[in-house]
Amino acid sequence: MSRPLRPRYEHRQGGGFTRLTFVLGILAMPVLYALDPKAGPALAIATPFLLLAFAAFDGLTIRVVGDELAWQFGHLGFPRGRVKLADIAAATVTRTTFWEGWGIRLTRRGWLYSVSGHDAVQIERRNGKPFLLGTDEPRKLKAALDAALAPAQPRR
Repeated sequence: MSRPLRPRYEHRQGGGFTRLTFVLGILAMPVLYALDPKAGPALAIATPFLLLAFAAFDGLTIRVVGDELAWQFGHLGFPRGRVKLADIAAATVTRTTFWEGWGIRLTRRGWLYSVSGHDAVQIERRNGKPFLLGTDEPRKLKAALDAALAPAQPRR
């Protein structure tokens, strides 16, 4: 029986601004009900969806393990993505703009996966389709990718 591979890199970034937004939204529900009790049924439907979205997007975990780069949001493990290291041409530390925002969105530089902040690593794939991973450790992630992408040095 084989043991699971130990990640070369693994980091979970909490979604500070995202978390604050969800908490404020959840706290607003009883206030909205107090202001308009007729909104009760709509709030009863909206609240579980807001809690589910909170669980799905409360953080982003990025791993370099085995022969792939993988990422997943929140506590549910979905949304998630992965790409084979062999499909990565380069990784560059970059910053996203206010307009590019957070979450999962299509930007002028490819898909962005982010929960907080503006630091990111832009991944250039060999097929020409780049994407960005938001992280509060961009230099560490880039170093791990560079090490994983470097050709193996022959032993002497």
